[in-house]
Formats: sequence, C-alpha cells, structure tokens
Amino acid sequence: MAEQCFVDILWMPVAAGTGSRVRLWSRAAWEAADAFAHRRKRASLYHSALKVRTATGTNFTVELTPVFGFEPTPPAMTGPVGFRWADRFRLFRYQMRCIRAETLPDEAWAFSTSRLSSDCSLADRIVLAAGDVPPLTWGRRPRGCSEMWTSDSAISWLLRRVGIDAAAIKIPEGGRAPGWQAGLEHPCDLAAGLD
Repeated sequence: MAEQCFVDILWMPVAAGTGSRVRLWSRAAWEAADAFAHRRKRASLYHSALKVRTATGTNFTVELTPVFGFEPTPPAMTGPVGFRWADRFRLFRYQMRCIRAETLPDEAWAFSTSRLSSDCSLADRIVLAAGDVPPLTWGRRPRGCSEMWTSDSAISWLLRRVGIDAAAIKIPEGGRAPGWQAGLEHPCDLAAGLD
C-alpha cells in the first residue's frame, strides 16, 4: 500500500545554491531598493516550491525555474521573462517543472517546510493542474494585481486553483515572497485574459 499522500510547501532563500555572489548581491540590492521605496524594513527573500505524493504513491516536485537547457522531462508550462516578446529566446523564458522526483534541486537550503494537505485528491489535482498556471510575464505586474508575477505567484495561484487556501499560508517570519500576492489576486478562471 502506498504511503500517505501529501502536499508540502518548501521555502528556500532566493538564489540559494547558485554559488553566485553576484546573484546573491543583486537580490540583496534589489530588496534594499524596494524596501527604501516602500518605506519598510528589509526582509529575507524566499522562493516557494511544492513536494507532492499522489494517490499512486508517486512523488513529484513542482517549481517555477529559469529554462536551463534541454531537459528530459518537458515543462508543464513556459512563459516569458521581462517582456512577452522575449519568450522566443531561451535566456528570457521560465518553466513550470512538475517532475517525478523525491527532492528539489535546492532542497538542502530549505528554510522551512510545511504540510498543506494529506488529501490524495488535492495532491493529484496539483499534478494535473501544473500546466494550467497562466504564462504571465515574469517580473511584470498583471492587470488587477498589486505585485509583479514571479515564481511565488505561480505557486500561490496553483494552490488556489486546486482549492488550498493559499492566503492562509505563512511566509517565514521576517521574510517576503515577492509576487505571492499576485497569485492570490489573479483570476483562477482559465478563460481570464493574460497580460
């Protein structure tokens, strides 16, 4: 008999595991500028991802990442970075990865993990709905949203789509998940217009 189904959310520091001081510095500089512009304290930036075990006992990881190259598993969805027209160039595309795996590439740096559900039907729906995430332009604010679209937007949108109360999920204390709110605000109706 398969082990219990689950849906877990993991919070990882943005740029963890990249080994790039330039990326880490640029994220810190961006957060410092944004905190100054909005007159708030600086916060640690987090990136969310999901680990899922379905009713068949199959483990999946679900995460929005840059397009790295030609991977053995096709992405569930791809979208542009910065400008909609830029998606013709691999460097300016992201991908929603929903792959059979027990661990995430950056899981060793996870700050926290929370179990969102043990409901098999929800776990199955997440895997099926990963390709439904709207391919909005990463880094741009969609119509009707208060934040730009990011990897965290895709996760919060997907959780809402399958019936999990993403608004109740707590971001680690002292941290921010830029774009999380956009995923809560953008319509889950697949007929809704895209940016």
